[in-house]
Amino acid sequence: LTECDTACELQTCLNKNTYSPERCDALVRKLYTCCQSLYEKQGENVKASPCPLPRVVRRWLEQHHK
Repeated sequence: LTECDTACELQTCLNKNTYSPERCDALVRKLYTCCQSLYEKQGENVKASPCPLPRVVRRWLEQHHK
């Protein structure tokens, strides 16, 4: 799944930037956008381990709109 790839990229970025996690903001956005798309296509009950709960994804995207 694409979101798993993004989650792995994000984890790698966070490991490399322990003291500057903001350097990974683009990957966080990519993961949350991907999760939102997954929930829209497959429903909010789909199991996707790298994705937070649907309400968390929606709230984060609302708070961090571009």
